[in-house]
Amino acid sequence: MMLAPLARVSREVAQTSARSRKISLLAGVFRTAGPEDVPVVIPYLAGRLPQGRIGVGWNALKDPPPPADRATLTVHEVDDTFTALAAVAGPGAQGERRRLVQGLLAAATEEEQRFLVGLISGELRQGALDAVAVEALAETSGAGAPVVRRAVMLAGSLQQVAQRLLAEGPRVLEEFLLTVGRPVLPMLAQSAGSVTEAVRRLGACAVEEKLDGIRVQVHREGATVRIFTRTLDDITDRLPEVTEAALALDGDRFVLDGEVIALDENGRPRPFQEIAGRVGSRTDVRSAAASVPLSPVFFDILAVNGDDLLDLPGAERYAALARLVPEPMRVRRIVVPSPSGDTPGEGTGAASGEEFLRETLARGHEGVVVKALDTPYTAGRRGAGWLKVKPVHTLDLVVLAAEWGHGRRTGRLSNLHLGARREDGSFAMLGKTFKGLTDAMLEWQTERLGELAVRDDGFTVTVRPELVVEIAYDGLQRSSRYPAGVTLRFARVVRYREDKAAREADTVATVLAAHGRDAEQLERG
Repeated sequence: MMLAPLARVSREVAQTSARSRKISLLAGVFRTAGPEDVPVVIPYLAGRLPQGRIGVGWNALKDPPPPADRATLTVHEVDDTFTALAAVAGPGAQGERRRLVQGLLAAATEEEQRFLVGLISGELRQGALDAVAVEALAETSGAGAPVVRRAVMLAGSLQQVAQRLLAEGPRVLEEFLLTVGRPVLPMLAQSAGSVTEAVRRLGACAVEEKLDGIRVQVHREGATVRIFTRTLDDITDRLPEVTEAALALDGDRFVLDGEVIALDENGRPRPFQEIAGRVGSRTDVRSAAASVPLSPVFFDILAVNGDDLLDLPGAERYAALARLVPEPMRVRRIVVPSPSGDTPGEGTGAASGEEFLRETLARGHEGVVVKALDTPYTAGRRGAGWLKVKPVHTLDLVVLAAEWGHGRRTGRLSNLHLGARREDGSFAMLGKTFKGLTDAMLEWQTERLGELAVRDDGFTVTVRPELVVEIAYDGLQRSSRYPAGVTLRFARVVRYREDKAAREADTVATVLAAHGRDAEQLERG
């Protein structure tokens, strides 16, 4: 497939807000693309590189050569260049990267150059296009959108499903099943302002401890155990104690969802940074495990004895979990009835849920997750059936830029520009903060944001929107300076969340929904 039509469609998609038009444009691409093109075409349209980080900064993109008079580039030629860029290392790497980038741009037309620069810099990011692409694939192939969506959920890869669907037709979707050993995207939670609000929204529900650990998905097939992160990375070799715990269970074919945490000598959770450091350690795992032993805590089960449980109500899945996993390895929870009292359950409703939250906080955990008893497991989505409640307002936002510091922070990137996701996958800036940053965090973020930099005007460094940071704040206030019409009050950095992708950051809608009263006032103006 040629690059030129892809660049044109990318521009047209960015210029329209109509979902139906976006679907039509992408369907047109899929009709002309070959199955072998899909693994490149889909991430390019979403503004992503299949290679991930390729080490190209703004310097390599400055002063581009004159554009070519006619379009000759194919998507695979471009992909080959990006693969070569990702492999560059050692002395002279910066010069070699610039040479490759400038050569690629010299072969591109003006529109192709704009597309390539945006793709390399991260300014084309349109994460919401993945959902639109599912509907476009359904339209192109004649398959139902829900069937395509479920196949993507179970495969954990839109590109894989698209490639086979276009090559083999809709019948191939039947082959995408929940398979032990192949991870699925995890179900995520929306936010609620209080347990009382969550119970009012969900009715009869379970209130579970929200642990400040690392999300894991544990697969066991006989004597083989595999452990995946929320981003589907295989970390089995780093967590021998989790493997041991899975092998000790009275079952040999299952998929569990949970977290790993570390406890101190008093049974209280150790800081998240220690857990993240332990999970990230790839060398001398034995010593790391002795220093920071991890404990798995499971809260859901996706399959057991070869049976797919995804579509079962939450209450039935938890019953299956309890039959397999002993209580010490299951999340603490209570079940509360609906506010009407029509549904029987343990506890006394929202009041018992609020008391459970207070007890959870006293135990050192960060909050609770309130779960509807009748909801299926909606993998890969922030489902309305799970609502997280934290006593301190926190958001997972994306760093859009950072300003060079002054005084004792001279030479280091300090003031962060913070963005929440829009529905179209772009980001709306909600404010800035330099509070909460330790010297160690300043050093780390200066180096890390330098790797993501796409522009530096000497005052502000604009970066690819990839790094997620957890921000605590005291509320919202009206502001005409920011595109969403609101800004955060007294925002401060809690920690960086490298375990989360930018597509998992909180949305503008989530921010407003968590402050219903504030949002109503803001809308009234």
